Amino acid sequence: MSSSSDQPLVQRVLAVSAASAARASLVIRQVMSSGQLGIVEKGKNDLQTAADRGAQRIIIGNLRLAFPGLTVIGEEDEDPNAEPLRPDELVQPDAGVLAKDCPAALRDVPVGDVTVWVDPLDGTSEFAANLLDHVTVLIGIAVGSRAVAGVICQPYYNYQTLSPDQMGRLIWSLEGLGVFGLSETEIANNPPGNIIATTRSHSNQIVNDAVTACEPTEVLRVGGSGHKVLLLIERQAHAYVFASPGCKKWDTCAPEAVLRALGGCLTDILGNELPYNASATHPNKQGVLATLRKEDHARFAAKIPENVRKALS
Repeated sequence: MSSSSDQPLVQRVLAVSAASAARASLVIRQVMSSGQLGIVEKGKNDLQTAADRGAQRIIIGNLRLAFPGLTVIGEEDEDPNAEPLRPDELVQPDAGVLAKDCPAALRDVPVGDVTVWVDPLDGTSEFAANLLDHVTVLIGIAVGSRAVAGVICQPYYNYQTLSPDQMGRLIWSLEGLGVFGLSETEIANNPPGNIIATTRSHSNQIVNDAVTACEPTEVLRVGGSGHKVLLLIERQAHAYVFASPGCKKWDTCAPEAVLRALGGCLTDILGNELPYNASATHPNKQGVLATLRKEDHARFAAKIPENVRKALS
């Protein structure tokens, strides 16, 4: 597998990530079609399926083959006895990513400064419940502690109207370059009211107190961090509010990179930036607050009540 080694490292990692996410989406659809989900309970409201395992194997396997020494952190435990990738599982770097000019600030980044965060199937509980539009594949790329590039792949985008060979959507971003994979018609004007997206399956009193304090006209209880951020991007919600430590770095790195490339903001519920360096703790212990507009982020952050702040501090 070639990764066009004459181009900047971050751009090459992004190109392989995008291609790997698309290939992993095929694995996810194949597992669902087989009816053999292979569900394992990792904890309360925390499932793993054969699709999670197979998709991560594809993504991490391709990244490690292309970039020896690259730090890649996946949600699922890696099987030390996993078989090598077959020829049909190897990917070529995404040509659309490689065709762009890499921003100057990211051209000379060494491999030791790069960390890749992988959620091979974000929204596993929803996948198992056949809520397929909630499912995404997330690959976030950090330089130092900052999320600079992201891939959000939707295996089942428009699955109810498109044929299997047309199904799915791949969105990617690179800091200083922009976001690709979104059409103008997919981004509407802000909806009326005050719509809050929050967790579907991890609610408690603190989570609900934070949502209520934001004075919602409507609450969207949906699965997947990637899905919630896409609701912001597509102007179906005004804020993503999750006052709980149940979210991890692999859930937020890619969505944050894409959102920030559009001028948005994703932090913890207290307004602090999330670090994505290799030594960062995996849980986002102070939750998540995200908006498409920075001015909205400040407004919602100011509404978070003191009991929520104390509970998560």
